[in-house]
Amino acid sequence: MFGESVRQLMAINALLALSIYLTLACGQLSLANAAFMGIGAYLGAVLTLNAGWPFWAVIVAAVIVPMLVAVLVGLPSLRLRGVFLAIATLGLGEVLRVVIVNLRATGGAEGISSIPVKTHDWHLALALAVALYLTWRLRGSRMGYAFEAIREDETVARTMGINTTRYKLIAFVLSAALAGLAGVLKAHLFRAITPGDYGFVQAVDILTFAVVGGSASFLGPALGAVLLTALPELLRSNVLRDVVNFEAGWQTLFLNGVILLLVILFLPNGLVSLFTRQWRRPTPLASEPATVEAT
Repeated sequence: MFGESVRQLMAINALLALSIYLTLACGQLSLANAAFMGIGAYLGAVLTLNAGWPFWAVIVAAVIVPMLVAVLVGLPSLRLRGVFLAIATLGLGEVLRVVIVNLRATGGAEGISSIPVKTHDWHLALALAVALYLTWRLRGSRMGYAFEAIREDETVARTMGINTTRYKLIAFVLSAALAGLAGVLKAHLFRAITPGDYGFVQAVDILTFAVVGGSASFLGPALGAVLLTALPELLRSNVLRDVVNFEAGWQTLFLNGVILLLVILFLPNGLVSLFTRQWRRPTPLASEPATVEAT
């Protein structure tokens, strides 16, 4: 049904969606995932082209460096909450763009092209399987309960003895690791990267994956990523191909916006709530106690 490149993009977007799920699970609205993705992509491309590193070492570096940056950025910024944290972390993407544009090694505004194709399907499958397993194991674990407590009420969680700063930083660092991994895999798959690939639009797209799919379950963001990646391809190749030119780009943004609005209005818990409702068995009504008539 889908071409190989579309299936590969589904896996990469699912990785990005799982990366933002980690911070949302801890109650943190962070928009730094696109920046961490850009760090992984550019670092991987430079190490491959200029330093000749083997691909496995490039992947390790593209995961570790975003984690280190997340520690430096997270220590001061995670004191903020809500929209203030979103704005602060979104600023990281703008800083990254300015740095990339003004560095000769990164190709400036033109970016880097002719990156060798080193990402294969088994890399994507393994990365996605590991990410899904780790996020699944998070649920029901001590860390998962701490994340849930912080998300519900950080003040109460702190009074219960939970080190909220520590757990928020862990979520932020793990999120950066997955985003950096997605970045390096995509760069070595599609061969070219530019500074505009990791700006505001990409940050909002990643958040949209999680909101549409539903951030209450680790499967929700991955489901949203797969759907929003596949739907434009379906429309481009079938019903609307003679009516709307999806190659122009704005139609995809418009479609994502419409889907996001409908989900927020009618399915506030995301598309995954449709499946959880189906799996949830209705609880039988308690039988009423028999009444004895007075004689």
